[in-house]
Amino acid sequence: MPFNVNRPSPIVPMPEQTGRSKLAATLGATAAAAALAIVGVWEGKSNDPYRDIVGVWTVCYGETRVDMRRYTNAECEDMLAGAVGEFGEAVLARNPNLRDKPYALAAATSLSYNIGQSAYARSTVARRFSAGNIRGGCDAFLMWNKAGGREVRGLTRRRQAERALCLKDAA
Repeated sequence: MPFNVNRPSPIVPMPEQTGRSKLAATLGATAAAAALAIVGVWEGKSNDPYRDIVGVWTVCYGETRVDMRRYTNAECEDMLAGAVGEFGEAVLARNPNLRDKPYALAAATSLSYNIGQSAYARSTVARRFSAGNIRGGCDAFLMWNKAGGREVRGLTRRRQAERALCLKDAA
């Protein structure tokens, strides 16, 4: 049936945004892609729940805030995109000046995802970013390499990778 200007068109609901498209809308395409990549690589993925190095039940890409059950790959991917978007929003609320610094934003989102939003909000990283000291904020990532009170080699390597990503915006 041809379109009739005298008859109102039916209301067609918009499809819900996928985790990835919502993430890109929140952080911007570059920051979203970089954040997903760095979080995914460093968190690793397990479809089945396991205890992390400090004994916290975890599933998929380091998620601790969901039911501990087996998830499909698609569920884990969507969960990661949603969580990275949520943590990225919290980083931007704390450090809105990172909006135009996609690599620093991605690195800060990864840090927040790993240490928690409240720890990030109180961190030297966030304080330095707020002061406009991007390089100093990037350097402060290296302070966050402990779990259970002891230095963890994997966290040291993760923080070095986050710092290197962050420094792309420090020039």
